[in-house]
Amino acid sequence: MKRGRIFFNGSPTPSLGVEVELQIFSKDDYSLYPGAPLILEQFQGSMKIKEELLESIIEINTDICKDVSQARSDLTSTISEVNKFVESKNLGLVSMATHPFSSWTDQSITKSERYIHFLDRMQWPLRRLLITGIHVHIGVESGEKAIAVTNGLMRYIPHMIGISANSPFFAGEKTGLASTRTKIFEAMPTAGLPPKLVNYSEFQKFMRTLQKANTIESIREVWWDIRPHPGFGTVEIRVFDSVPTINDIMKLAAFAQTLVVGISDHYDEGTQLDFLDSWIITENKWRATRYGLDADIIVDENGNQQSLKGAIIDTIDKLIPVARELRCADEFESIVDDVENNTSPYTRQIRIEEESGSMEEIVKEFNSNLVSELK
Repeated sequence: MKRGRIFFNGSPTPSLGVEVELQIFSKDDYSLYPGAPLILEQFQGSMKIKEELLESIIEINTDICKDVSQARSDLTSTISEVNKFVESKNLGLVSMATHPFSSWTDQSITKSERYIHFLDRMQWPLRRLLITGIHVHIGVESGEKAIAVTNGLMRYIPHMIGISANSPFFAGEKTGLASTRTKIFEAMPTAGLPPKLVNYSEFQKFMRTLQKANTIESIREVWWDIRPHPGFGTVEIRVFDSVPTINDIMKLAAFAQTLVVGISDHYDEGTQLDFLDSWIITENKWRATRYGLDADIIVDENGNQQSLKGAIIDTIDKLIPVARELRCADEFESIVDDVENNTSPYTRQIRIEEESGSMEEIVKEFNSNLVSELK
């Protein structure tokens, strides 16, 4: 192996892996609680339960799964174990991209060398990172395909934000955004939209340059919305907000896996989707961040627009045959009902707050929704 080469550990099948970041709250007042150290001590040695930047957040991962059904079973089992433990401590778990009223200034950083080093380098943008997301890994055969798929997925970033947006409140304020998490995360120096890369060779050159220049210590510190993951042999989609239930999470997994396989099929056939100009991708991402499913997105260089709802439904209609082959058609098609009925998670949060006048009720209801699936 040549010095400096970044080997891509390709996957022969479109395997699926899901990473879920959950917030830990006190049942006394529904505010965030630094309960991760308790959980990590209880589940020492588990590869599926990991620390995060803040002690009020825990990460739960699946094994490598063949399909959405297996990922659902895997994730449900682990979350159920963790939830049983936290409830014995008068704590709860909730899956939302920002806590509606707890402040980032009150949170404690995980006491690990890695995160302390990050804090020293990044300062305020990192301290403010009271956000959680869903990351979905899809196996691809080669680094070259991973780059092509990443480029092809760029046009679908507003779709993915629209169906997952779940952060209309931050630190007690209604922000006016469907996905406040998206804007907070973009403040990080290596986060946001990935650059359009020509091939895997250019990706390796880019990573080597960042490491040589001491911008990053490893590829793990490149937090693009979508990125090739050489070690896992996957394309990793990181743009999703955390969503309330395991069923919601599986819809995102189905959407991600189906999109990746659909674009992979184009690559295998020697065809590709038309690329949108970078400024159009940037604008469309902002529109979905601001307006969620109510956004209109730009579809070509002439400035023609389409409703994001219509674009999502069109995408699902085209890719239903792929979803059926992947055995995730039920989850994939059910997204249409959410879109047509405008029941995206951020709208649920706003409705609860408006009806109850209480942000605590959002946490309480979202916790109840999650726990109900574990029984």
